[in-house]
Amino acid sequence: MLDLPHTAIVEGNAIRWGRIGAGPPLVAIHGTPFSAQVWRRILPQIADRRTVYYYDLAGYGLSEMRAGQDVSLGIQNRVLAGLFRHWDLDGGPDRPDVLAHDFGGATALRGYYLDGLRYRSLTIFDAVALAPWGSPLVRHVRDHEAAFSGMPDYMHRAILRAYLQTAAHQPLSDEALSIYSAPWLGPVGQPAFYRQIAQMDQRFTDEIADRLGRLDCPVTVLWGQQDAWIPYATGERLAALISDAPVLPVPGAGHLVQDDRPEAIVAALLRRLA
Repeated sequence: MLDLPHTAIVEGNAIRWGRIGAGPPLVAIHGTPFSAQVWRRILPQIADRRTVYYYDLAGYGLSEMRAGQDVSLGIQNRVLAGLFRHWDLDGGPDRPDVLAHDFGGATALRGYYLDGLRYRSLTIFDAVALAPWGSPLVRHVRDHEAAFSGMPDYMHRAILRAYLQTAAHQPLSDEALSIYSAPWLGPVGQPAFYRQIAQMDQRFTDEIADRLGRLDCPVTVLWGQQDAWIPYATGERLAALISDAPVLPVPGAGHLVQDDRPEAIVAALLRRLA
């Protein structure tokens, strides 16, 4: 497990974060409905060559969860920009490498185009970036958030575990299901889970869709070939827009490449960082 011993107050939210390793900076940004723990098998493999910063998105993991909280993509890029300032990574000569997945991909791209964040490199995979996105569950929760937030615990646990498994191509271990479920349980976590789903809105990716183009840094796009959440063809479209190279397919991996094929992410990172 990754340790997140630090707290920063950013955009009115208490954000938990951690840091390991030594060397130039690298920032890892997770997606939904996960936490920084998706990087537990990856970041230690690069800590001998990078100082790695990782955190839980606003409203996720160990970060603050509260009723009425804005946890949408509209706030997450501003939180990232605030953390860059907190970590002294904004505007200096030593730009960070960035590793981003799912909502983390949208956050990194919105930070680049809307907040002026600049990266040494971007490794992005199975990202929420191009329309259409959003599952039938997302649409249903939007219409019935209160009912889902107040359902019996056993029903919520069953929905949560089933939903998490659809992110992976291979069966998730009991350990992984326990780690990814833990933040979303109990009287605080359960409503927080449905809060973040109810606030998923394609307008936040549409807002930057016309701006997508080559970044001023090297970009690597990977994609799980068996991604059931965001199809591989979307990765091809995204790579054509923001990278000088085609998408790198990850066979045997679904949306949650960190669990299906973590070695593919480590290999891509090591090639990029070299």
